[in-house]
Amino acid sequence: MGTVISQNVYGEDGQAAVDEAIIKLSDLDGQLTFNDNQGDIYRLNKNAGNGYVELDPETVRVIEKAQQVAAFSGGAFDITVGPLVKAWGIGTDNERIPSAQELEALLPLIGYQNVDIDHNMVSIKRGQMVDLGGIAKGYAGDAVIEVYQRHGITSACVNLGGNVVTLGSKPDGSPWRVGIRDPRPGSSGNEASLGVVKVIDKAVVTAGDDQRYFLADGQRYHHILDPSNGYPARSDLMSVTLVTDSSLDADALDTAVYILGLDQGRELLRQYGGVEAVFVTTDNRVYVTEGLRDDFEFLGSDSGYVYQP
Repeated sequence: MGTVISQNVYGEDGQAAVDEAIIKLSDLDGQLTFNDNQGDIYRLNKNAGNGYVELDPETVRVIEKAQQVAAFSGGAFDITVGPLVKAWGIGTDNERIPSAQELEALLPLIGYQNVDIDHNMVSIKRGQMVDLGGIAKGYAGDAVIEVYQRHGITSACVNLGGNVVTLGSKPDGSPWRVGIRDPRPGSSGNEASLGVVKVIDKAVVTAGDDQRYFLADGQRYHHILDPSNGYPARSDLMSVTLVTDSSLDADALDTAVYILGLDQGRELLRQYGGVEAVFVTTDNRVYVTEGLRDDFEFLGSDSGYVYQP
C-alpha cells in the first residue's frame, strides 16, 4: 500500500498475529491496488464497459462502503477518480500538472453513480477507472484488528502510514496516545505533533495536503483530488483527523470532509453520527468536536497554532 507499517501487539500469540497480519496486508495490497495486474481492481478497470466482473467479497465490501459514503457526501468522495489520479501522477515518478483541457475531457468519466454492484459482480462504464487509494488502508486496518482478535489479542495498535487502529487499551489499562501530525512542520521538515488524542478501541485516521504532494511555481499540488473539477481540493483545511469505531468509515469520510471544508465537513459528520474530529484550518486554527475534547491534548502553541475549543 506504499506505506510504512508498524505493529504493537501484546499477548501470548502476539508474534503469530503479527506474522498473519503481514500476510493479510500483502494480500489486500495486491487485491485493492489498480497497479497489480493480478488484482481485483486492475481486472475491473481493464474490463470497463465490458459488463460485470466477479470480485472477491472483501473487495466488494470496500466498494460498497465507498459507494455509501459517496452518496452521503454528494460525491465529494468518489472512487472513480482513477483517470484523474493517473493524469496527475502525484506520488509517482510521473507527477505533472495536466492541462485544463485534459482535465475537462476526463471529468465525464468521473461518477460513482456508474458503478453497478450485483452481489459479487461489479461493472463500470467504458473509460472509467476505480481507485481505492482513499479507502483501502481503512479497510486494511480493520482487517488487521480482526486477525489480532482471532489470535486472542486484546491489546494492540497498528499504524498504516498514519492510519492508526487500536484494539483495547495499552497493557497497563491506559488509553493509547496517538499523535496528530503538524501539516506544516517548518523548515526543518521534522515531524512534529500539534496534538494527541487518547483512545481505546478506536481508529484514528487523517487526510491532509501534506501527505503526498509536489511543488511547482510555489504552489502545492496534493493527492486529494476534487471530483467536481479534477484539481487538488482547495478547502479551508490543511488536515482533518477522524476518530471512530471503523477505520474503513474514517478513511472514506476524511477525504470527503477535507474536500468539503470545515463547515460542510463538520455538518456531514454530525449527520453521519459516531465520528469525532480534529480540524486544522489554513489559518492555523485547530477545532475539535465536542465529544473528543476531554481526550485531546493540544501541543501546537509553539508552532503558531491556535486552539478553538
